[in-house]
Amino acid sequence: MKDLSNTIPGYRIYEYLLVLNPHEELRNKIMAVKNDFYEKYQATTARWGKPHLTLVNFVQYEMMEDRIMNHLKTIAMGFQPIKIELKDYGSFPSHTIYINVTSKLPIQSLVKQVRTETQRLMKLNDDNKPHFILEPHLTIARKLLPWQYEKGWLEYSHRHFTGRFIADAMLLLKRPVGELKYEIAKRFEFENLPVNTVQGDLFV
Repeated sequence: MKDLSNTIPGYRIYEYLLVLNPHEELRNKIMAVKNDFYEKYQATTARWGKPHLTLVNFVQYEMMEDRIMNHLKTIAMGFQPIKIELKDYGSFPSHTIYINVTSKLPIQSLVKQVRTETQRLMKLNDDNKPHFILEPHLTIARKLLPWQYEKGWLEYSHRHFTGRFIADAMLLLKRPVGELKYEIAKRFEFENLPVNTVQGDLFV
């Protein structure tokens, strides 16, 4: 996160994540992988991060929340549930190891729609713009030290993982800047309604 000194004093700024959440059984399976990684490589990010697929992260004044939520609700109403397939592991060299998402297209199309319709609302200032994740992945550990990455990737590049879930909603998570724990701000159900119904809702 960039410098927040040129923001409006007195207004609360939150960090937000828009995510797709696996069902509980799959979350537990992924948490077991993350805990195992933590035990072997002492990577604290493996232990703390909850298993989810991030669509966008951003910082914004809390007073913008309702407007952003209204847009996200409208997007979700017109979107159909997404079948998500997970298979094996991938990495962003030198810092992150993740579970591969093989069903990328519907997620990318959702992210692009969110970007088109909410990018302006999610931008706090020129230093703090929203970060849209167009390469869907499910993080095991990030911010790894070189030795953690090298040893971890040597092992995980040969390991296997399979999982699937239906994402029937997206969750908006929030936390005050500088705090660790995210809370659920809102759940947006994918309702697959015809576009004209959704647009009608926009002007109520």
